[in-house]
Amino acid sequence: MSSPRFTFTKKMEASASDPPAAATLRRLFAYLWVYRLRVAIALFCLIGAKLASVAVPLVFKEIIDALDAAARPELLLPIVFLLLYGFLRFLASLFTELREIVFARVTQQSIRTVALEVFRHLHALSLRFHLERQTGGISRDIERGSHAIATLINYTLYSILPTLVEILLVLAILAARYPPEFALITLGSLAAYIVFAVWISNWRIDIRRRVNETDSAANARAIDSLLNYETVKYFSNEDFEARRYDADMNAWAEASTKSQISLSMLNLGQQTIVALGVTMMMWRAAVSVIHGQMSVGDLVLVNAFLMQMYLPLNFLGVVYRELRQAVTDIERMFRLLSAGQEIRDLPGAIPLPFHARDVRFINVHFSYDPARPILRGIDFAIPSGHTVAVVGASGAGKSTLARLLFRFYDVTDGKITLGGQDVRVFTQESLRRAIGIVPQDTVLFNDTLYYNILYGAPNATRQEVMEAARAAQLIQFIHSLPEGWETRVGERGLKLSGGEKQRVAIARALLKNPSLLIFDEATSALDTRTEHAIQAQIERAAQGRTTLVIAHRLSTVMRADEILVMKDGLIVERGRHDALLKQNGRYARMWAQQRQKEHDEV
Repeated sequence: MSSPRFTFTKKMEASASDPPAAATLRRLFAYLWVYRLRVAIALFCLIGAKLASVAVPLVFKEIIDALDAAARPELLLPIVFLLLYGFLRFLASLFTELREIVFARVTQQSIRTVALEVFRHLHALSLRFHLERQTGGISRDIERGSHAIATLINYTLYSILPTLVEILLVLAILAARYPPEFALITLGSLAAYIVFAVWISNWRIDIRRRVNETDSAANARAIDSLLNYETVKYFSNEDFEARRYDADMNAWAEASTKSQISLSMLNLGQQTIVALGVTMMMWRAAVSVIHGQMSVGDLVLVNAFLMQMYLPLNFLGVVYRELRQAVTDIERMFRLLSAGQEIRDLPGAIPLPFHARDVRFINVHFSYDPARPILRGIDFAIPSGHTVAVVGASGAGKSTLARLLFRFYDVTDGKITLGGQDVRVFTQESLRRAIGIVPQDTVLFNDTLYYNILYGAPNATRQEVMEAARAAQLIQFIHSLPEGWETRVGERGLKLSGGEKQRVAIARALLKNPSLLIFDEATSALDTRTEHAIQAQIERAAQGRTTLVIAHRLSTVMRADEILVMKDGLIVERGRHDALLKQNGRYARMWAQQRQKEHDEV
């Protein structure tokens, strides 16, 4: 059953015909609707604060007129107005602070909800999406989008709505108490100001988008280069990377310069309109005072109203620009949410049964690109508790088998079954929880050794973590480190050697204790001695489990129940080790080449 928030979000989802900004605002409003009571209270406080604020100049006018009246020397009336003046100022501040207290949770919780939804959605997207995107750019989009939500909500509630309420109240008072010219001059100035601000700001939107795009590109370039620090050093390409980064930063600098110039033009135009409006109003008020149509207090009142109204209006241009920029940033973040999930659970998908351990690939075809098929009619079975190994040259499609089992991709044709049922009928979460893998390229979190092993089963006990590390031949290495289990492995595990990272991955997979194990070139980064040392542990871990071993070194698959030899997406040979050697085919030639290589190394 969906939550009320989720249901309402779906109802509020904008149609394809909505303009991008309107669609973004409608989508964001759905998150605020959850806190509608707090929003209503905040709006009540806002109106209360503005009523008190507008009443302050009215009381101030009465104070001036009371003090100016020579015929009324008594001080009682001015003192009453002074007390009322102070009380109204306090009331305006009280309502303003109450509004912020009530609305603070709305802003922060809305940011949290959206950020979490984007985070979950990114993890739900397919491997293809993440291979094609740059992590730095995504990170920047989320960071700016989260900040933009706070900007949009705060400016709307704290700047735009209060200013609009105040303008309406001031116009109503001017129209009711003074000649119509006062309201007309104020209204005309406001209209000119708003039209000019909107016109210039809309023109600046494309410039700001260009600033954002170049900023994201430069940030993505920097992160990508730093993540590949060793590769940069291997090829002495520091200057090359610096030139590429500088090119992106130069594009950002040019776009930012244009943005600043256009901003100055906007500010100058706004100040010109404000100056003309204030001058006209004060001239009209001064004429009325001279002719006895208005008191000195009225002149002070009009001036106070103008200053009170134009000060936030001065800021309104900045607010409008920030709001448009915030909408653009939120739009970019929501675009991540709009990215379609390539792999979805089917309606009514069921958890994977614990007993479903036998695997079958039935006439499986697959391609990342239709023009380049990877697998072409793959047929094989791994009976429950048995081990099947897959060998072949690079590019034969071996690792693709593991990705299909995990449902990082779905087969183009044919099917894969677990326990006799198509893997697509199971939930992805239960399917992946049942499979453990030691990948060829082990990437670790920038955390401690203990954390990286524990990641295989976050609820495991310390004793279980130690047993998994012992099974992967890691204990002696860990005890040799000054910080032991608390040793941090660095970004992507760069502080560890290839062999050490591989053993951490093996320990992590063993701790998960899955019913199906995949070893994808699990010993490729180990030297021969270490490989032999942990091979027995790998075989012991595979006992009682359905195991798929993808290997380059044939010595690691000699005891497999069946060995599949792949070439160009096809299984060209299959059988046990001895039988394949007797066939004197491709496997036998690979075996002879590897034995000769080992002999030469010795």
